[in-house]
Amino acid sequence: MKLDVLTGTIPGQVRIVGDRNTEIQDICIDSRKVKPGDLFICTPGLRMDAHSFAPQAVQNGAAALLVERVLDLDVPQVVVEDVRLASSYVAAQFHDNPAKKMKLIGITGTKGKTTTSFLIKSILEEGGKKVGLIGTVCSMIGDEAIPAKLTTPDPVDTQAMLARMADAGVEYVIMEVSAHALALDRLAGMEFEVGAFSNFSQDHLDFFETMERYFECKMRFFAPDMTKHIVYNADDDSVAAGMERLGRDALRFGIREGSDIYANDIEINECGTNFLMTWHKHFRVSIALKLAGIFNVYNALMAAGICICLGATPEEIRRGLEDVRAVPGRIELLETGTPYRVILDYAHSPDSLENILKAVRQTTKGRMIALFGCGGNRDRAKRPLMGEIAGELADFCILTSDNPRGEDPMEILDAIEEGIRGTGCEYVVIENRREAIKYALMNAAPSDVVILAGKGHETYQEIKGVRYPFNEKIVVAELLREIRK
Repeated sequence: MKLDVLTGTIPGQVRIVGDRNTEIQDICIDSRKVKPGDLFICTPGLRMDAHSFAPQAVQNGAAALLVERVLDLDVPQVVVEDVRLASSYVAAQFHDNPAKKMKLIGITGTKGKTTTSFLIKSILEEGGKKVGLIGTVCSMIGDEAIPAKLTTPDPVDTQAMLARMADAGVEYVIMEVSAHALALDRLAGMEFEVGAFSNFSQDHLDFFETMERYFECKMRFFAPDMTKHIVYNADDDSVAAGMERLGRDALRFGIREGSDIYANDIEINECGTNFLMTWHKHFRVSIALKLAGIFNVYNALMAAGICICLGATPEEIRRGLEDVRAVPGRIELLETGTPYRVILDYAHSPDSLENILKAVRQTTKGRMIALFGCGGNRDRAKRPLMGEIAGELADFCILTSDNPRGEDPMEILDAIEEGIRGTGCEYVVIENRREAIKYALMNAAPSDVVILAGKGHETYQEIKGVRYPFNEKIVVAELLREIRK
């Protein structure tokens, strides 16, 4: 594709310095991976500016550069006001705008995005649709799973995946829409058939600094030029207030009175959750959800609301919801063959930890043992909060490392201890996560529940900038074999 055609849809002022007829073979954001004929995108990063790596990209064969300032390099350069914004349009244009060939469904919110994505996929597939998914756990094209790096990938990866989905005949694409993606314009120029707002609570303050900025960033998703239909959680006061200010027609879901789609007669048991789902003046259907916890009722209502906007029938909704037996790393009951249960969950924020502990408490006959930590180089304010929540809700806590990244693990654990000390809950600190899990398994008694919180679907642990293999399903199986010997 010629350079001027590739960059022709970029909004704002665009200036091409050099040969605008230069042929572009591919686009790339990593100077180390540039091939001859590529357009190298000089993205200003949060820690490093890719303009500095343009010489390496040119040396590797870059045919042109996308920049915010002209560089002293002898290749054509496309100068734009905002490279991040421009890269979304360039990536879409390069792949012939694949998003326009499918219907996009986007979910934003602090928690619930992954589970709801899997529920929506199941419902749409009950209706005979071919579905793609882009999210935290993985991307999927039908039953094919592709490992994920980010909740919402960068534009180059996103558009490449969308093109692959379009070529495979996908009709609907479900995307988890992170606040980071919205802040960094990763979805600029894309139009969603349905957008949903699950809930709002503290997270990512290391990036957004204030809850207000975090919230307003999420609200960007519901601009009329980005989202056609809206579904939102009317029981979340922040979300409801934001949507009321927005003033757009929307489908509301919740458990409180006044929602368009609501649940009542809720019964939570060890095998899942039963409830009656009603779409006001349209239908009422009994749901036997195989996922436990009141928050999964909300996830099911949100999935139903989205699929209603897409024309799903009540029977497709019921079957689709009931077909989902588990979502990777979300209240996932491991097969351990032990007299106690071991549950894996991705909970890594105060609100999500509180939700998992409250949900599991309802079906716990013995002690509830919570093993968790906090990520390094992230929101420090949530560490004592998580300690306090776990201390108040669990019977015993094991404080350990999550992904310490570049921080001293013991400093992170000290901050968690600040919150747990005042609760009176018994706890131990075992920094090594594998040893902490072994301690939990060796000390759990019949009818206890061990909750491994924080890692969920992740298959690594990041320590001092290095990612080491760490799949907790495998770790638990290995440790149980050791213990039984």
